[in-house]
Amino acid sequence: MNKYSRWYDYQDYLIKRKKNMTFKSGFVSIIGRPNVGKSTLLNHVMGQKIAIMSDKAQTTRNKIQGIYTTETEQIVFIDTPGIHKPHNALGDYMVESAYSTLREVDTVLFMVPADEPRGKGDNMIIERLKQAKVPVILVVNKIDKVHPDRLLAQIDDFRTQMDFKEVIPISALEGNNTDILLAILKDNLEEGFKYFPDDMITDHPERFLVGEMIREKVLILTREEIPHSIAVTVDSMKRDEETNKVHIMATIYVERKSQKGIILGKGGDMIRKVGKMARRDIELMLGDKVYLETWVKIKSNWRDKKVDIHAMGYRKDDF
Repeated sequence: MNKYSRWYDYQDYLIKRKKNMTFKSGFVSIIGRPNVGKSTLLNHVMGQKIAIMSDKAQTTRNKIQGIYTTETEQIVFIDTPGIHKPHNALGDYMVESAYSTLREVDTVLFMVPADEPRGKGDNMIIERLKQAKVPVILVVNKIDKVHPDRLLAQIDDFRTQMDFKEVIPISALEGNNTDILLAILKDNLEEGFKYFPDDMITDHPERFLVGEMIREKVLILTREEIPHSIAVTVDSMKRDEETNKVHIMATIYVERKSQKGIILGKGGDMIRKVGKMARRDIELMLGDKVYLETWVKIKSNWRDKKVDIHAMGYRKDDF
């Protein structure tokens, strides 16, 4: 037998093996306190930005789905708002949105930071996870920030609170052990359907992603009093036939006049920075040239009014 016949035998083996493979799929929820790295993990696994990120707590407000697809499996990741003690109707929506995923997924990733001790927020989440009839994997993130001895102590502490299916220490930012986490999730998948097309990476419409990118830039550029008070709506998004650019009109809502002044900046300097940074990301996502117009409007106490919360795109019928 020559080397070429051996090569063809091997190719035939691979073809037969591929035909005999069963397709596996499942839904995975990423749950934890605010700012533990849930969105960073989702973006790393997907290889691109699906969820916006900032160092401000409660950056994520909606459930964000990232669809990871290979030839043999499809994992639908659901990044959830950080679970916290709510102080308004928007907070209630965010927490219930996160907990609602426990009813609709096959596996839960409970993410905690390696560099912070277990707190009341973690304990509150653990009590809810104990009631859920779904396997829970403890994901200890930010291992790049701690000594191994401290990491082991953190893992031992959480293990005393609940019986986890697996415990995986990772660094979502650096990518450490994320391949191991992904392999474990794949092994735990069951035979199932391909829920989404191969080229689909999220189920959110482009308008939603555009609004989130604008909100992200406001979070990055403004001070502490702003983040929780803003919302962004995309009022129009269509191609301008004269310029051949995608013309986007968006409104940034705040609760007070002083906040509007901060976002506008001196002589409109801040809003121009927001627009420039957001446009860059939007053009990258759309693969097209964009003309972005933004307005800033005041809607007093919108976070406590269910009608306003609904109008801003935070709807309970989403979960």
